[in-house]
Amino acid sequence: MQVDQVDQEIIQRIAALDVGKAEVVCCVRVPGPGPSARRMQEVRTFTTMTRSLLSLGDWLAELGVTRVVMEATSDYWRAPFYLLEDRFQTWLVNAKDVKHLPGRPKTDRLDAVWLCKVAERQMLRSSLVPPPAIRELRDLTRYRVDLIGTRTSEKQRVEKLLEDALIKVSVVVSDIFGVSGRAMLAALVAGERDPKVLALMARGSMRSKTGRLEEAFTGRFSEHHAFLLATMLNRVDAITADIATVQARVDTQIAPFGRAVTRLDEITGVGLTTAQTITAEIGVDMSRFPTSAHLVSWARFAPGISESAGRKKGNSGTGHGNRYLARVLGEAAVAASRTDTFLGERYRRIARRRGNKRAVVATGRSILIIIWHLLNDETTRFVDLGSGYYDSRVNLNRKMRNHVRQLQNLGHRVTLEPAA
Repeated sequence: MQVDQVDQEIIQRIAALDVGKAEVVCCVRVPGPGPSARRMQEVRTFTTMTRSLLSLGDWLAELGVTRVVMEATSDYWRAPFYLLEDRFQTWLVNAKDVKHLPGRPKTDRLDAVWLCKVAERQMLRSSLVPPPAIRELRDLTRYRVDLIGTRTSEKQRVEKLLEDALIKVSVVVSDIFGVSGRAMLAALVAGERDPKVLALMARGSMRSKTGRLEEAFTGRFSEHHAFLLATMLNRVDAITADIATVQARVDTQIAPFGRAVTRLDEITGVGLTTAQTITAEIGVDMSRFPTSAHLVSWARFAPGISESAGRKKGNSGTGHGNRYLARVLGEAAVAASRTDTFLGERYRRIARRRGNKRAVVATGRSILIIIWHLLNDETTRFVDLGSGYYDSRVNLNRKMRNHVRQLQNLGHRVTLEPAA
């Protein structure tokens, strides 16, 4: 055992894990024997197999460890975290917060020792790890997104294949995987090559495009293309069935959080699927976020700050946050921009001055603030302020000056006279 000088504001019994795929290096620091202010340190290595990790937990319990800290290393942290979280105060920390000093040797053992020393002095913050029920729901919603992305890629392969066969149906039909489009594609696979016959399979409003469809189906679609198209369509159908299965599971798992989902669904631009994803990503317990600003900062929807010697540097961006949450918030912001509501007007006002990308981030930030208030207080209700909210708050003199300036920029000389 090694000993070193004790510090005052420290956690008395703490452990730190350097987690890899096959091994976990654990460093434990506890008070030494006797009244002397000395601390003892021990480092052991365990495998990441379940039995070995349970032995690790037993060893830490014998030493009276109260907090276990580990870095978020890929997905390898999950096994030790899940096995230890019920027995100890288990913290997952961002690797950026525990960077090594320049020139410090890099080994698994030194990593564990350094992490333990930093953690015992309470110089780290824990990352958000939701409870098991939310984690399971998050796995389902993320897999649903991944499946939708995979199906989209397969549909794009179908379009490329048709282009290779000189079949230009995607130029005429906005969605070749609709009822009419699928019937035409199935006929191509079955051996139908007559453009007139294929064009007459159009349904509904597409019947008016039979002439263009006949021209679009004039190409060189061969048996080779038919084989590939059949395989791709089977893949699309199989993935669609998987998405439906996962969605049914999501509906079952999210039932305990149905009230929260319903309340989030009321926000402008947030649909049922988006509300489910948001619930899975941030949970329903807002105690981890003391204020809405904490939630916005965690999600990386707050503007970055970079200042030195009293001077602000260029735009430092928002940083990289939860990509699944950022995606649905961006979609909700774009959907809100098409509405005659407060969020829609907020998007349009910012887009005119700063561009669409910044408008998406700003509107997404507003949606996150609304979400925090709805989940933090069940008595809070979402009320749209209306698209005229900004106009009602604008000072009349400022509004008048803005109109005058706009006319002057257009080359007019403006003279104002009060109305009688």
